[in-house]
Amino acid sequence: MESEFLYDLLQLPKDVAQPMEEELPRGGKKKYLSPNSKRNPKFEELQKVLMEWINATLLPEHIVVRSLEEDMFDGLILHHLFQKLASLKLEVEEISLTSASQRHKLGVILEAVNQNLQVEEKQAKWSVETIFNKDLLATLHLLVALAKRFQPDLPLPDNVQAEVIHIESTKTGLKSDKQVEQLTECKSHKDQPLQDAFDELFKLAPEKVHAVKEAIVSFVNQKLERLGLSVQSLDTQFADGVILLLLIGQLEGFFLHLKEFYLTPSSPTEMLHNVTLALDLLKDEGLFSYPVNPEDIVNKDAKSTLRILYSLFQKHSPRAEGGGAHHATPN
Repeated sequence: MESEFLYDLLQLPKDVAQPMEEELPRGGKKKYLSPNSKRNPKFEELQKVLMEWINATLLPEHIVVRSLEEDMFDGLILHHLFQKLASLKLEVEEISLTSASQRHKLGVILEAVNQNLQVEEKQAKWSVETIFNKDLLATLHLLVALAKRFQPDLPLPDNVQAEVIHIESTKTGLKSDKQVEQLTECKSHKDQPLQDAFDELFKLAPEKVHAVKEAIVSFVNQKLERLGLSVQSLDTQFADGVILLLLIGQLEGFFLHLKEFYLTPSSPTEMLHNVTLALDLLKDEGLFSYPVNPEDIVNKDAKSTLRILYSLFQKHSPRAEGGGAHHATPN
């Protein structure tokens, strides 16, 4: 057993400080980011992209992040960032000077973040303790999750991994092992999102987007008139799923019991429930084959919203039935 313990210690990189046994109580665990991983160009690029994103987001507030390890731990910048992204107000003090008040503030922020991301605390790859202790991996996991939620088109580097060294104090001494943590998704060519007419429309003919929106909004309002409803903004009014469900019910002859969805959703979770139900109905009717994440609709992604509404427009527009749907076709 002694030789096994020595072997484990020998596997630690030279520039990772080996903790003394008295520093780590029996059963205690610590983890270290491999220096090679920290120097990896893709790992450095991930930090650069995230810092530029944060700085661009908080530019109106004159906040600048220079180090994710040193600038994010106390919750001050995270507070401003999350409020800006989620368009909400958190009831926490602006400036926290003591460790206790900083931890409390960080706890309130992370609780709101986890709720917004629909991540349970025990499943999250970050915590008050890890963020406050300037754990770079935990900070990166948190920021990547926020970017995917609020800025899905942010060009994060592909397949960023980090080698993590775990050290545990056992009755025979210190033991170590290595694990790899995945920070960003691995996308092969097969995994790349499908391209459709709306990708081309937004990329090559953005000046035509407004005309397509107008045609679809006109169609939607015509169908919702009997319900006494109208849509002015395609970009925002479908995010909670309510009008979308009512529209599908009108067009497809569904009767949706009020117990099946939230008529006045009061949280992102309830909005997500509504939108997911709407997408399921469309798929069941064979109306929609292009993959759309319900989170994108909740996040008011115009392209995803157009895709869904256009599938209904194609089937139910009078021009579509009369062979004239090409007037609103986005290609």
